[in-house]
Amino acid sequence: MSKGKDFEVAIIGGGIAGLTLAIALNHRNIPVKIYEQAPKFGEIGAGVSFSPNAVRAMKKCHEGIYQAFERVCTRNEWSSKHNVWFDYLNGYDKTLKKSGHQEAVFTISNSIGQSGVHRALFLEELVKLLPSDMAHFGKRLNHIEDGKGSKLVMHFEDGSKAETDAVIGSDGIKSMVRQIVFGKDHPCAYPTYTYKYAYRGLVEMDKAVAAVGEERAKNSCMHMGPNNHVLTFPVNHGKILNIVAFHTAQTDWPDYQRLTRPAKQQDALKDFEGYGPNVIELLKLTKPDLDIWAIFDLGTHPVPQFNKGRICIVGDASHATSPHHGAGAGFCIEDSAVMAALLSDKRVQTSEDIEAAFAAFDSNRRERCQWLVQSSRFIGDAYEWRAPGLKDDFKKIESEINRRNSIIGDFDIDQGCKDATDELTKHLDRARL
Repeated sequence: MSKGKDFEVAIIGGGIAGLTLAIALNHRNIPVKIYEQAPKFGEIGAGVSFSPNAVRAMKKCHEGIYQAFERVCTRNEWSSKHNVWFDYLNGYDKTLKKSGHQEAVFTISNSIGQSGVHRALFLEELVKLLPSDMAHFGKRLNHIEDGKGSKLVMHFEDGSKAETDAVIGSDGIKSMVRQIVFGKDHPCAYPTYTYKYAYRGLVEMDKAVAAVGEERAKNSCMHMGPNNHVLTFPVNHGKILNIVAFHTAQTDWPDYQRLTRPAKQQDALKDFEGYGPNVIELLKLTKPDLDIWAIFDLGTHPVPQFNKGRICIVGDASHATSPHHGAGAGFCIEDSAVMAALLSDKRVQTSEDIEAAFAAFDSNRRERCQWLVQSSRFIGDAYEWRAPGLKDDFKKIESEINRRNSIIGDFDIDQGCKDATDELTKHLDRARL
């Protein structure tokens, strides 16, 4: 463990990004506190998957994060498919007369295959790695001001305030820290609608097997088609099948303050009218009352920079992405590893040094993270035969997925952290001129 720092870091938000960062900093003996607006730690949503780069970043942050992942991770059940990310199927194949086994048109693999976790279960494991007194709940940030000396003062909606030396916003797609940094009138202050939404469902595995067959139920699949796609993968150690059905909408989202709205199973069946029997049978397994999840991101108005003085934004607060690459959470953990490497550097001691570390983080992470946001939009369209130059050409779609997945999965986190500390040298030199 490195020598302790004389500064304290405040992390706003206690999701996957905030907790992995807090664990990484605490492990490096950097004083840290978490301020979470909810009454306790918790994640919305169902399944989330990680690619090889994310697993390496977990280990870089702290071995305990990787061990937590392994405890709750669910992979494809068939041993022959342990390296399969998704089998891709023509979900619009009208030659199929009944549900059941369907051959894949192509398969995408990587070194770890499909590695899915239930968000809430993963978070429960992460919490165990932190001191119980590190988190402060019911703390919705209102504004930040410079205090006396070198301190920043955080003001919360409940009227309380707290001092700190640096603020890291990991408060998600609707980040208040981002609004504070850029102002509420800046285009990047709020996420934008991608004109896609999703129906989500968790169904018992035996019912899924009965509907689409064992191979397709117990292993990850992507059902493609015009203006829609459905992904499925097992979670909860194979007891549950996670179903996410995406639809490209023609109309705007009705309420930008709420990213979900109630719907019926019949709404999903109407959106997927004309699709093959496997897709329809999967949708029929969902509950009669569903929620529609709007897909927002920061792709239309990217954040100009991730830092301002001793305030920095990470994770979804800085580069919220659509889920089509299955890489957003993994990039959050990459952020945590890089930020931990910067703040634990022995040269970072003063307020000015923290500013240099945050500037180095921005220089190191922004291009890669914002590339993901745009690439995820493209891949979502590729699954729905909407991507320019690809349409429904399966060979071209397969090639493009492999090319982009390699940029994501082959990332060397050790080199990434080294590059960040090299950037730190440049920013420290400028600060000390």
